Amino acid sequence: MIFASFFKALSQISDPRFRKVLMLGIGLTLVLLIAATAAFLMLIQWLARDTTEVWLIGEVQWLDDLLGWTGLLAMFVLSIFLMVPVASAITSMFLDEVAQAVEDKHYRDLPPAMKVSMWDATRDTVNFLGVLVGANILALILYAFVPPLMLFIFWGMNGYLLGHEYFQLAAMRRVGRAKARDMRKANRGTIWLAGILMAVPLSVPLINLLIPILGAATFTHIFHGLKNRTA
Repeated sequence: MIFASFFKALSQISDPRFRKVLMLGIGLTLVLLIAATAAFLMLIQWLARDTTEVWLIGEVQWLDDLLGWTGLLAMFVLSIFLMVPVASAITSMFLDEVAQAVEDKHYRDLPPAMKVSMWDATRDTVNFLGVLVGANILALILYAFVPPLMLFIFWGMNGYLLGHEYFQLAAMRRVGRAKARDMRKANRGTIWLAGILMAVPLSVPLINLLIPILGAATFTHIFHGLKNRTA
């Protein structure tokens, strides 16, 4: 069911509604990363004065420039690891449109989906963003201690988080938040495996930017598959 759902989602990747959500997600992610980098550099410039007294050296005037370039490099490196998690979280605000496009093509007999309020969508996105970014920052520490396991940690952790969030988003449109949570807990193994399938391509540049869209479509199919199987 997982692979069938994924290939159905992949066959619909040219859908105009998919492209719209992709562009919105990438655009907002770039704006957020640029703003975060600018704020970080401004903080460094504010903390580092034009001249700084260094013990045994004396007055140093280039320290703030060094800190500024170091900070810029650090933000660039972090953005490589955080680009996709941030894009995934931001894109989740618009995934209802992806799920609807899937249902319009494959599940035409369904009644209209439940509407999720803008407040609930924004709250869920902010919570997901915080968890996703926080988990990936902590994972950077683990990578330093166990480099050979880096990819497996990345896949396992992001697979769990993506599966959790995308299944919840797909299910709550049809059965509500509480029932979606119950379905997720009852099928956590299937959902985690499907999440890992989404997380593996996160390691591939450019292709990884399609994963939020493919994930939303795949988990929409998985939700309907699990619902029909239970029925």
